[in-house]
Amino acid sequence: MVRLDRLPWRIATVSRGFVLIAVGGPILWTRDTAALFALVLIGAIWTTTTILDLRQRLPLQILTTSEALLVGTVCGIAANSSLAVLGTLGVAPFWASLFRGLWGMTVALAAELAALVAFALLTIGQLTAELGYATFTWSVTALGLGLIGSFLHSALAERHDPLESYHYARGLLRQLIDISDGLDSGLDPVALGGSILSAVRDEVPTTAVAVYVPRGDALTPLVTRSLGSPDDLGSCDTLAAQVWATGEPELHGRVFALPLAADTGTVGVVTGTLPEGTRRLGVEEQVYRLTDELRPSAVHLDTALLFAAFRDAASAEERRRLAREMHDGVAQDIASLGYLADALAAVATTESQRERIGQLRERVTAIVAEIRRSLVNLRTNIGESESLGAAIAAVARNLSEVSGVAIHVTADEQTERLRPEVEAELFRIAQEAMNNAVKHARATTIDVHCQVRAPAARITVTDDGRGLQPGRSDSHGLEIMRERALLINAALSLSDAPGGGLRVSVTIPGAGVVPAEVTIGSSQLGDGRSNESKVGV
Repeated sequence: MVRLDRLPWRIATVSRGFVLIAVGGPILWTRDTAALFALVLIGAIWTTTTILDLRQRLPLQILTTSEALLVGTVCGIAANSSLAVLGTLGVAPFWASLFRGLWGMTVALAAELAALVAFALLTIGQLTAELGYATFTWSVTALGLGLIGSFLHSALAERHDPLESYHYARGLLRQLIDISDGLDSGLDPVALGGSILSAVRDEVPTTAVAVYVPRGDALTPLVTRSLGSPDDLGSCDTLAAQVWATGEPELHGRVFALPLAADTGTVGVVTGTLPEGTRRLGVEEQVYRLTDELRPSAVHLDTALLFAAFRDAASAEERRRLAREMHDGVAQDIASLGYLADALAAVATTESQRERIGQLRERVTAIVAEIRRSLVNLRTNIGESESLGAAIAAVARNLSEVSGVAIHVTADEQTERLRPEVEAELFRIAQEAMNNAVKHARATTIDVHCQVRAPAARITVTDDGRGLQPGRSDSHGLEIMRERALLINAALSLSDAPGGGLRVSVTIPGAGVVPAEVTIGSSQLGDGRSNESKVGV
């Protein structure tokens, strides 16, 4: 494998050999003795500089400039009898540019031309037209070779920087901060989707309208509005998928769909249902016109969706990093304290010592259990689950096994999913509510209901514990849940549960009413507790 630091030296050596053969062939053919002698001198100069460069006996600046001066001198003296050796003028600037870039090429070419002109005037007395033409031609050739060498110098000088991606990301983030003041429409996908629906309803009479955006290979509703039955949106799904595939607006009966097209392609689809008795005449034209009028809004929405995806990816990676650090650091240290407590208990001499060491061991065990719960919380990702309900059930199962508290999860979901950022916030709210019930409410049973009708959703966490207690100065769980709810335009409410305990409910409003539930089956956890699953009817 060729070392990158010696690659310029190899290229320069090969180029010198090639030029010697290219120039020496015609000289030998014409038997030009003077030109042959000059070429031998130039070959000796090149051999010397190649060896000195390989052994690094002199600085590159001195080597490249000296070679250019010597070659220019030989060419100036030999120009009186032969112009053939002027073909060697391109080597010194090319070699200098390989090692020193554009500046090295400029110095070498200038030194070479200065020496050539000076010694040509000394030997000939004047510059003939033939010599001037040949010098100009080969100087331009040397300039071109020097520019090529400068490009190679820049390419070879590049090295892989492990921080390159961070430097690039830092620059992009700074640009984002600088231009954030100019984002008049904001970066909230739901708010932007609502603005698009308002623009559509101002132009086209509708009983229901929705904005669909991609999630994986499927489309999911971002925001919906309905004046009539929720079933009005049921016929929009198929047409939305068709318009997403074709990129062309469609009007089928009372249902229309139009693409949200940005410069990068289709970023979403707007669908709607016309009122009964609406005449198609004029509506089709309005739909096509809206496709063009909504292009700026499509760019706004695309930017917001990209920002949301970036935020979610960064958040997930940070949670994984924290989980690794906790597992490899504080978790191991605290576990070692448990082993130390066991060792002390083995050599305890009095009953009082054994009791205190036992209390210490119980406290260490409780802390280890808390860390394990925190690790589960950090590592659990909604994106890895088939649905929001499945993700909540998975973290509930782990929390139940660690804490010994029975947690029942019921899920009422359809195939259409919420936006990833919405699911993530709802998941964390449910997770925090369950953790609070386990740690602070002294609950023995927790019931979790997850109901989703995208883009509407409702999650309720009910426990049989002590109810809502006065807040502590070091506790921020409720505040964090409220902040998460605000991020997705959801409503968070706390109330007393029937029979005692606390009920935490987070709701995202949408078209229609969340249907009733009916149990369709249950599965047993490892300790005999049931994990129920329900669907709407």
